[in-house]
Amino acid sequence: MDNYKLGIYQQQGYYKSFQPTYINRGWRISDMQVWQLLSQADRHLGRLDMYSEYVHIELFIQMHIAKEAVQSSKIEGTQTNIKDAFLAKEDVLTEKRDDWEEVQNYIQAMKQAVELLHRLPFSSRLIKQTHKILLHGVRGEHKMPGEYRRSQNWIGGASINDAIFVPPIHTDVNELMSDIEKFANDDSNPLPDLLKVALIHYQFETVHPFLDGNGRVGRLLITLYLVNKGILKQPILYLSDFFEKNRSLYYDNLMRVRTHNDLNQWFKFFLTGVIETAKNGVKTFDGILQLQKEIDGKLKDIGARSGDAFKVVQYLYSHPIITAHKVSEITGKSMRPAYNLINVLEDLDILTEITGAQRGRLYLFKEYVNLFND
Repeated sequence: MDNYKLGIYQQQGYYKSFQPTYINRGWRISDMQVWQLLSQADRHLGRLDMYSEYVHIELFIQMHIAKEAVQSSKIEGTQTNIKDAFLAKEDVLTEKRDDWEEVQNYIQAMKQAVELLHRLPFSSRLIKQTHKILLHGVRGEHKMPGEYRRSQNWIGGASINDAIFVPPIHTDVNELMSDIEKFANDDSNPLPDLLKVALIHYQFETVHPFLDGNGRVGRLLITLYLVNKGILKQPILYLSDFFEKNRSLYYDNLMRVRTHNDLNQWFKFFLTGVIETAKNGVKTFDGILQLQKEIDGKLKDIGARSGDAFKVVQYLYSHPIITAHKVSEITGKSMRPAYNLINVLEDLDILTEITGAQRGRLYLFKEYVNLFND
């Protein structure tokens, strides 16, 4: 790797584009710090994946996906928070609806992509379908959803002349994406999977194969790859929170590969993100288990209502905002008992009213949401 050129700048008339080298090849990593970080990342990822065995993980995946959607979209400039992600469209402020819709699309794209992995390999077909869902009906919907670009794009700058980065010419996109696909599915390649997915993410962002949505799709692909390879049983590791908190470093380290051929530094940054994110994930699951224990104890003390309260709380673990109508639907009781139960859950500090309105009130499972806001 030390002598391998990861790409060159080529003159394209009045501008230069970066033409990356194919990545489907043998790699030799000689930097011991990369190997040390890889060992730590594998260990912490294994601890996180362990929760898939003994926690009712399906209840909590919704929150993980919502957090990823919010943080990945935030990198692109949206302002939705994790609480807003669970609001119904009519409850979202008009000026925030575009951002809210982009987050909803990301959530749907991740869910459907995980389902597609049961029928499709990690492939251009999967990537295009995910992109199509991501851009459906939102800003960017006219920029060829689900199709690789057929024109030049660029990153930063008012025009291509002052762009921060110009990806490869569009006529090379299909071959470059085919190379990524071959690399991702070459099980005989000895490069460890965490380094492979780090390299795939770098290459995808460098190729920038779509006219819009490249960043979100590229970050989403990290989780899809880990699930596809069986490294994670469930999609519970998302790096967008780490990338968003270290946004400048994220972009700088990607760019440094292109300008200085420094792939080792990108590997170190990526693996550090895996370690920190996995640690935070374990901390979140420990917090969930502790919260469950505390709430179960509270519900045992409320007598005849405990059965209905438990049903509502189970719903709240995957949908942490609720209305009285929903409580009525879950319990099969009329509105009066539903409001009475909500009052009980408020007294127990399980629900918090967040609208301050007389009608159309919304109630938040605040302590649970806070676990994901840490």
